[in-house]
Amino acid sequence: MVKLRYSSGNVISPDVHGIGVLAVGSHRENHGAALPIDTDSKVAAYIALQASLKTGATFLGILYAATEYDYVKHGDHLPVDELVEGELKPTLRSAKKCLGLRKVVLVNGHGGNVPIKDYTEDLEGDLDLELIFNNSIVEMEGPHAGTGELSMAAFLGFLDESKLDEHCNFDKYPEVGMVGLHEARKAEEGIDAGAVEVEKVGVCVDRELGMKLLDDAVSSVVVDIKSSLSNLK
Repeated sequence: MVKLRYSSGNVISPDVHGIGVLAVGSHRENHGAALPIDTDSKVAAYIALQASLKTGATFLGILYAATEYDYVKHGDHLPVDELVEGELKPTLRSAKKCLGLRKVVLVNGHGGNVPIKDYTEDLEGDLDLELIFNNSIVEMEGPHAGTGELSMAAFLGFLDESKLDEHCNFDKYPEVGMVGLHEARKAEEGIDAGAVEVEKVGVCVDRELGMKLLDDAVSSVVVDIKSSLSNLK
């Protein structure tokens, strides 16, 4: 059998290969006129990959499904129990079996995936695998399809700037800032506050802001990886 060189390359420790980094986003969710429907997945994948490159943790790619709160209707998502049992658990089980992983950092780029956190304890017990749910970019980016996401997309190169003038046509794109998603605004005070902000101030593109948001999110994931490494049994 070939002896694998776990110390080769840019790794903070040979043991870091026991830690996986899996992005979770949303591939089918409206983001207005200027952003693609897989914006959250592109952002989450970038953050996960960059954290892996900086540490040597095992990059696991991205989960091809997402969930959402019942009152947010602007995409194609699975119920959270179906997502966890049918998609996330098999993915993690396969990764652990094939790669010998002991811990996995879930890099979340979609606010609707937050309910996954309620299932992590059971997943850990079923899989004998420690999970860390990193939600940093969701907590930092601001209103949906707003300035934060526009700016990150501009920095990453997938923003269609020719459509910015129509992006805040809330009749056509009610998901921008969730301004026109009245059920969601009624259900969540934070969503309503973000919608009010977008209604009053609008949105803009700031590439430096986009870079900072992404850098801060990558740094947060790196911290999780290093912490996991120091606690690796």
